[in-house]
Amino acid sequence: MNYTDTELAGDIDRVRRIPIVNTLLDVICETTEMGFAAVARVTEDRWITCSVRDDIQFGLVAGGELLVKTTICNEIRDSHQPVIINHVQKNTLFCTHPTPLLYGFQSYISFPIILKTGEFFGTLCAIDPKPAQLENTRITGMFTAFADLISFHLQQIDLLEQSDYAVKNLSRQLTHSVDENRQYRHISNHSLQEPLRKLRLFSGMLVDVVRKKDMDKAEQLALKINAGAEKFSMMIKDLSDFSILDDEDSSFERTDMNDIVSLVFAQLNSQLKVKKATVNVGTLPFLQAISQQLEQLFYHLMHNAIKFAKKDVPLILSISCQNFSQSEFGDPLQSGNETQYVEIQIADNGIGIEKSQLEKIFDLFSQLPHNKIREGEGFGLAYCRKIIRNHFGLIRIQSEVGHGTVVSVILPIL
Repeated sequence: MNYTDTELAGDIDRVRRIPIVNTLLDVICETTEMGFAAVARVTEDRWITCSVRDDIQFGLVAGGELLVKTTICNEIRDSHQPVIINHVQKNTLFCTHPTPLLYGFQSYISFPIILKTGEFFGTLCAIDPKPAQLENTRITGMFTAFADLISFHLQQIDLLEQSDYAVKNLSRQLTHSVDENRQYRHISNHSLQEPLRKLRLFSGMLVDVVRKKDMDKAEQLALKINAGAEKFSMMIKDLSDFSILDDEDSSFERTDMNDIVSLVFAQLNSQLKVKKATVNVGTLPFLQAISQQLEQLFYHLMHNAIKFAKKDVPLILSISCQNFSQSEFGDPLQSGNETQYVEIQIADNGIGIEKSQLEKIFDLFSQLPHNKIREGEGFGLAYCRKIIRNHFGLIRIQSEVGHGTVVSVILPIL
């Protein structure tokens, strides 16, 4: 398995956060009379020191690296078995081994650190240019206990991180739930009441004109009632679709954002031609995502750009992205680790949005005051924010009336 620099840095930091590690290395050096001891993170292609005691000027500090293929730890990673050498020159297996010759040691001991999940993490090791008496139960028992103790602490740190993430994630979900409940109350008290009020009004008027046998007026009122019923039905469908976004069966999968955007452009091709649109798309990343939801997200955002294009002005639509880390942005995942993000920007030269409306537009059934051409009931951006929240990200909008809009979609890469 290949690990990223960020993941390895997180592993090294976890070892550094174990308060007893330095004491363990001191005990090893004092007990074995060896001058170098370390905890190393070992993968298929990396050997990195997490914590070090170096009394022989071997030259490694915490975070230092050796070529993994030049180490005996590389063999331990495959076998999961310790290696103990009292005296290299007198050891038939290692007297001609390239590693002791390369690094100039005569005594060596290294025990695997196996996580409670069964995964190999690295080694607890010690070396010295002089021979040492290591093959005895006192030394091997100490190394076995210390390696297991480090594994135990790594598991506890992992559990604490998961617990911390779960609490923060629950808090995030609660905040979102409170916001959505506020919107549902407003919809129940206002948005849905208005079409019902009109239906009752037109129904009463229809009864009156039928009694008067004014069939022309009755037909007009019947058409208004039918239109109102269709509008009400669409609002109910929108709410149902919105609630489905919480479906727990939706699964995250490796998703090529280039394919998502290409698919959306194909769906909107005829509308883009009508607007004489120029489209510029940069290279987009792979994400772990719910593919169908991201397709819906970018459809809404691009459809909005088309819908709010300036009249008789060719639409210019640009999509670009950049990567950055938690420290540059602030982590919506709040995982405690250095999370990597991608920011995808969708920019247009449309009519723009007044600054006073930028937060309101994310509410269900919101309507912009200047919007006389809008189709639907202002549901699209609420849908978008819900999808972004499902992906532990953020959505931001910058806009100026007459100068277009920039939508920033910020998502974790993993």
